[in-house]
Amino acid sequence: MLQALADGILTGSIIALGAIGLTLTMGILRFANFAHAEMITWGAYMALGAMALMGPFMAPLGSLSFGIPLIIAMVIAAGLTSLLALMIDYLVFRPLHGRPNDMTIVFSSFGVSLLVRMVVLLIFGGSAQYYSNTLQIAVPVAPGLRILPDQLFVLGVTIVAVISLHFFLQRTRLGLAMRALAENPTLARVNGIDTRVVIRWTWVIGASLASVAGVLYGLTVQLRPEIGFHLLLPLFAAVIIGGVGNVFGAVVGGLIVGLAESLSVFIIPPSYKLAVPFIILLIVLYVRPTGIFGSAHNAGAK
Repeated sequence: MLQALADGILTGSIIALGAIGLTLTMGILRFANFAHAEMITWGAYMALGAMALMGPFMAPLGSLSFGIPLIIAMVIAAGLTSLLALMIDYLVFRPLHGRPNDMTIVFSSFGVSLLVRMVVLLIFGGSAQYYSNTLQIAVPVAPGLRILPDQLFVLGVTIVAVISLHFFLQRTRLGLAMRALAENPTLARVNGIDTRVVIRWTWVIGASLASVAGVLYGLTVQLRPEIGFHLLLPLFAAVIIGGVGNVFGAVVGGLIVGLAESLSVFIIPPSYKLAVPFIILLIVLYVRPTGIFGSAHNAGAK
């Protein structure tokens, strides 16, 4: 049980990181971007490509399975994923924004997600790949609980990212502008906020967090072109549970989904645990459609 709880928190932290980017784009840009999950795939593979160029310098760092090159690759991947997100916005989403049928932009995000996945498949192939082949020994942290050093790294990065984003949204001028745009776009424009700049930074932050989530996911499991597709439902479930636009809610939602998936193996066969986020999503939509921390009148970034 204790090991399942730890695995659930670890999985939930990665889901939370991806869900934060999704809830920001949904809260500020006001559409369900199904291509966000493929930003996770793209970021994970861009890091793999960057690491391939730094092969001779891949000595592991302490008890971790990777070295400094993975951290550098993570930064490069965040930049390349942000660039892709801005390009997709410029070529696809921006021309469709404001159309009378809101579903047009949602359906276009489906098409973009398939296109990105096919590009990754074409470049890197469909077989499983790893950032490192170094074997690790799980460290006992409590009776019946063992954790790999890489998993502790994943948890630490997630905590730092969430705290940093919280202070960014609460204390910086750009963060306050993002919250204002999410609360009331018309009033934000009247007060002189350059909405184009805010939207660009929303894409950059959301894509960067998705990229980091992809690298962390690949570090704990393995890289496959379908990782974004497999995370799509957990990401949306986490956002809906926490409340659209609520960063803290996305974190809580991600942890709930991760723990539910991990603990469900005690009740149902492991092959059915992928259905758990869907069940949670349905329950939340029936009981509290605005999510735990959401309200009917407010879906802005917090």
